[in-house]
Amino acid sequence: MTFLVGMPLNWAITATAGSGFLLFGYDQGVMSGLLTGEAFTRTFPEMDTTEGGSGSASLQGTVVAIYEIGCFFGAIAVLLWGERLGRRWCIMIGCIVLCIGGALQATASTIPHMIVGRIVAGLGNGFNTSTIPVWHSELMLASNRGKGLCIELAINIFGVMTAYWVDYGMSHVLNDSQFRFPLALQCLFAIVTFLGIIVLPESPRWLVAHDRHDEARHVLWSVHKNAKSIQGDDERILKQLTEIQDAIDEERNAARGSSWKILFTNGEQKFFYRTMLGIGGQFMQQLSGINLITYYLPVIFQQSIGMSQNLSLLLAGFNGIAYFLSSMVPIWIIDKLGRRKLMLFAAGGQAACMAVLAGTVSDGGQAAGYVAAVMLFLFNFFFAVGLLAIPWLLPAEYAPLAIRTKAAALATASNWIFTFLVVEITPVSIKNIGYNTYTYFAVFNFFFLPLIYFFYPETRRLSLEQIDKLFTGDKVMLHWTGSMGEIGGEIEGNSTGAATSLEGEKRISVQELEAGRS
Repeated sequence: MTFLVGMPLNWAITATAGSGFLLFGYDQGVMSGLLTGEAFTRTFPEMDTTEGGSGSASLQGTVVAIYEIGCFFGAIAVLLWGERLGRRWCIMIGCIVLCIGGALQATASTIPHMIVGRIVAGLGNGFNTSTIPVWHSELMLASNRGKGLCIELAINIFGVMTAYWVDYGMSHVLNDSQFRFPLALQCLFAIVTFLGIIVLPESPRWLVAHDRHDEARHVLWSVHKNAKSIQGDDERILKQLTEIQDAIDEERNAARGSSWKILFTNGEQKFFYRTMLGIGGQFMQQLSGINLITYYLPVIFQQSIGMSQNLSLLLAGFNGIAYFLSSMVPIWIIDKLGRRKLMLFAAGGQAACMAVLAGTVSDGGQAAGYVAAVMLFLFNFFFAVGLLAIPWLLPAEYAPLAIRTKAAALATASNWIFTFLVVEITPVSIKNIGYNTYTYFAVFNFFFLPLIYFFYPETRRLSLEQIDKLFTGDKVMLHWTGSMGEIGGEIEGNSTGAATSLEGEKRISVQELEAGRS
């Protein structure tokens, strides 16, 4: 844990978090190219919905979507026991459980066996996705929270792209390894993440919360970019340690009584409103239709557009590359253009793409099929720019310190429930109502525009204290109207909410947070 310090340690932490998110993306994309494969449909004829197949679209949707139920319960487990276990142990447990789930899927020959494997793998992924962003953010520089999360989600999409190309490559293998190898490969990424976590430090915030101050001070020193030139008792390190302890004390005092109750109470600080904004972001992300594409892209190419299996898998691979490149765009612009503009841009573009997709699929002609394929590529571009990373960022930004952990956990759990809904209904919807599947997703995206415009405040370049001020008073401010003060004034260290205040301002007091309950 001490052989790396400074920037090398920060890169190792980012690489390990990235490996965990690559695994997340790979798991999302891997089933898409297997469902229409010859070996898979031969082993599981009950799920064969290709032309001439006798399988059930409903069963196919259930087997694929049951993974999200596992993820949901994994997230709930972290919500209940994660603080006791610690960040590192949660991730290591998640990797072990996911390896077991991957092995069960890779060896499955019956539907019940596959379902159990999907649920177990989902449990592990629920542990990882609920914990890795928290662990990473509490060890990274606080001023990089927007860019940092965009990088993580770009790596996530690299995992989706990897899954598409592995599926395509293995489609030329005619034996059962055609689907067993891609399912087993997820274990490799879990092992890499597990080995990385073993040698990397625990979150300093978690250590302070459990009165392990010496360890926390050592971690804060080791992740400081100038660690080699300063001592562990440097004034800057001690200041960070004090800020973390003050933040934790404030959180504990503010949450006296029922910390769950204040989630659903507005009051002066509008706790319920801010919790629902985080959940709403995940709602919009999933009901945009992105997992319609991520989980079933080759199926859409074959059944909606009429392409061959080989061409469908090949186009899905190129779509993955385009999706990954698009996911890198917000890394450079999220802190320049802001969250609202990118979300509005995405929702408008997605609505247009789904509307055109519905029209071209209903036409059924060859030229219309080409246009439909272009729309699928464009949809991923709009989504990657505006709704890929931001819904994961907003719960931590909008929620005040007293409810941040629970509000973010609820938003994550809601993500998996909405994902399950989309993945479950998609095969049945495509089979029964055809092009109208894309129509109702177009309608959803259209209604996201007023929702974002009227209810979601802009948090670009604001400290966490300034964001709190947006929600104080009779009305929610959608844009900051006060003095910007020292932009980016957050201290180096961790994203615990312990940012330095603007001149003349102070951290929201415990009394103010207590008043929010009433």
